[in-house]
Amino acid sequence: MLKKIEIDFYGRPLSVEVGRMAKQADGAALVRYGETVVLVTAVAAKELKADLDFFPLTVDYQEKTFAAGKIPGGFFKREGRPSEKEILTCRLIDRSIRPLFADGLRCETQIIATVLSTDKENDPDVVAMLGASVALEVSDIPFNGPLAGVRIGRVDGKWVINPTQTQLRESDVDIFLSGSRDAIVMVEGGARTLPEDLILEALFFGHDAIQTLLKYQEELKREVGKTKRPVPLVETDKTLGKRVEELAREKLLAAMAVAEKLERYKRLDEVKAELLTQALLEFPERKKEIKSAFGELKRNYFRRQIVMDRRRIDGRGLKDVRPITCEVEILPRTHGSALFTRGETQALVVTTLGTTSDEQKIDALMGEHYKKFMLHYNFPPFSVGEVKFLRGPGRREIGHGALAERALLSVIPPEEEFPYTVRIVSEVLESNGSTSMATVCGGSLSLMDAGVPITAPVAGIAMGLIREGEQVRILSDILGDEDHLGDMDFKVAGTREGVTALQMDIKISGVTREVMREALYQAREGRLHILDVMGGTIQEARRELSGHAPRIITLKVKPEKIREIIGPGGKVIRGIVQETGVKMDVEDDGTVMIASNDEAASRRAVEMVQRITAEAEIGKIYRGTVRKIMDFGAFVEILPGTDGLVHISQLAPERVHRVTDVLNEGDEVMVKVLEIDRQGKIKLSRKEAMAEGAKSPSSRSSRESDEPPSGR
Repeated sequence: MLKKIEIDFYGRPLSVEVGRMAKQADGAALVRYGETVVLVTAVAAKELKADLDFFPLTVDYQEKTFAAGKIPGGFFKREGRPSEKEILTCRLIDRSIRPLFADGLRCETQIIATVLSTDKENDPDVVAMLGASVALEVSDIPFNGPLAGVRIGRVDGKWVINPTQTQLRESDVDIFLSGSRDAIVMVEGGARTLPEDLILEALFFGHDAIQTLLKYQEELKREVGKTKRPVPLVETDKTLGKRVEELAREKLLAAMAVAEKLERYKRLDEVKAELLTQALLEFPERKKEIKSAFGELKRNYFRRQIVMDRRRIDGRGLKDVRPITCEVEILPRTHGSALFTRGETQALVVTTLGTTSDEQKIDALMGEHYKKFMLHYNFPPFSVGEVKFLRGPGRREIGHGALAERALLSVIPPEEEFPYTVRIVSEVLESNGSTSMATVCGGSLSLMDAGVPITAPVAGIAMGLIREGEQVRILSDILGDEDHLGDMDFKVAGTREGVTALQMDIKISGVTREVMREALYQAREGRLHILDVMGGTIQEARRELSGHAPRIITLKVKPEKIREIIGPGGKVIRGIVQETGVKMDVEDDGTVMIASNDEAASRRAVEMVQRITAEAEIGKIYRGTVRKIMDFGAFVEILPGTDGLVHISQLAPERVHRVTDVLNEGDEVMVKVLEIDRQGKIKLSRKEAMAEGAKSPSSRSSRESDEPPSGR
């Protein structure tokens, strides 16, 4: 059945249409916002996979280049592997909808969002999020929705819902929020160091904005929604569960009391193996159910200990942060390096400085742009004591790196003050919770070690949540187990002044405003503690760059002089690079950047560029080369590509009958600039230069005399 809803949503037309496209999918929605159009489909396999203990959900988001009127590059002219933007959008949708599926659902489910058109102002990720919820709502897939997402910005102190790309460039906030009717489900974003009060204001403003979208989804579901499939009840054998508890309780509690992660896991595996041996004698052929009962028992004890005793498995209180050590100058040849260790989480973070030629070009659907700051996060298997093939970065690595990059971006100095391209690489060496926040802390330390003049140090902390009935416990600096067995992973990064990035994922139906407020302010306490510890190692950026980092000298020339620096076919700039060994980048606005570790080479390159781009000044004396002899005078090149006329009357103090009596082509001669007319024609005088040379006691009268001090 075809159904279409059209509304005005914060100044732009929004339409949601179902029943016209992709009708063989279980649910499909075509959503248009401005001129950005996204088709989202939802399909769930009919057969259940009873042997799975998780919900097999896959979310794919794909941007078709035809949506922006472009043809893919490369040899094959087809869309290739997902871009970083596509991966991050997949994660946004997945993290939002996953907690809202019915418990016990064990059929393979796939959401596919396809961008069909983009106006390059309205980001398709917001449209795709709405489409995913609508497709699930009208399908027969059990889903505890609806939900919707919006982007929140702030321009000139005013909150903006779904800011355009133009507005985002002026905004000091960029937060993506998704939520249900009563609670916030997912948060991802950053800010230019905003205090917690304003962050909360942004979140509440966004949650209020989605209520309209939820109302229209409920209307669509009532009119065209399919009857939901029944979800098989997960029946538990109370007798088996009770027996498992009797057999394993004491040993389980003892194993969970071990603070060291790998030793705890080893002890828990031993308890499980012993339990299986005993329990299978009483409950043969029920190995899977015994394992499930043991996992549930472990989860219940873990949560009960936190809720009832306010004590965590490593003995900490709810607000306690694990011991922290910070080190810098770890590696001798890198530009900046730091080792950040928090409990059993450790990250080696390295900063590398480069030039404009090292910038990353992003050919995105929304348009091309360049990145001067990059952060790459790597999670090798040894960090958790595992053996796996080394692959390229997965969705998790991309997501964690993007979060840490966003956290540090707001403190990176502008290009005018620091013309370097900056790349940070985080190598996770140990993992037991919150490696992305360790990356933020280590990244801040390594930037300061490299001499990058960041505006303030940044630290990050991961918060957790345990909710049992009306009892809510918020945890600071969570472990891996607290993330896995808890209800929330809420990461907050920032300076002493405010928040620069945040990310929230939950496993329950939502988080109330009161819980968000408490978690945000508890995170601030932990962040300030971590910044204090970091300050004990290094408080601000070093005043000198590493001796191994390139020194960049920036010159400004007139844009019309650029072609002279580059030369025909790049001949001139290549010659400078080959002669001096420097790296050179020339911008269209006349910015010339010269980079080298050799100060003398940089100085020589600067002199060569200044010589090429110099302009004649009235009253100055230059050493020039005679390029052409005429009856009335000689044309002398005083600067590369710049010549002037020495009239025959200005060749010498005495009368000159023929120019060739004094000068010949190729001669070097000292001349003074007498006049530059409106057309740029230059009048020169050899006679005046000779007269001034005679006044100087250190000068020689011949045309082979020393160069004047201002001649270059």
